[in-house]
Amino acid sequence: MKRSKVAAERSPASRSHEQATVESFRRHPKHAAEYLDAVLADGDRQEIMTALRYVADAFGGVAQLARRARLNPTTLYRTLSSKGNPELSSLTAMLDAMGLQLSVKAVRRGRPRVALR
Repeated sequence: MKRSKVAAERSPASRSHEQATVESFRRHPKHAAEYLDAVLADGDRQEIMTALRYVADAFGGVAQLARRARLNPTTLYRTLSSKGNPELSSLTAMLDAMGLQLSVKAVRRGRPRVALR
């Protein structure tokens, strides 16, 4: 018995890893936040930009995200390229439009090294 085209399109085997990841983030925004947190902790700039693009796709795509974040779409596409380098204000606006926020946590114990002059 042949499967219908619609059933084949919905089967997990027919989706790319990227599509499955984006769909998961769309259904579970908490997973998107955990993913970004992990990439920010361990990834390089290119990995962080890729992660931000995946999450942007999950939240309606770059154009829609730009509208919600009140950013220029062309600038946001460039910002989210592998060579992008978003300003903090752009990054926080994007995250806010996705219902996420940037946070900081201590990663080592003991006193921070502070140079006093």
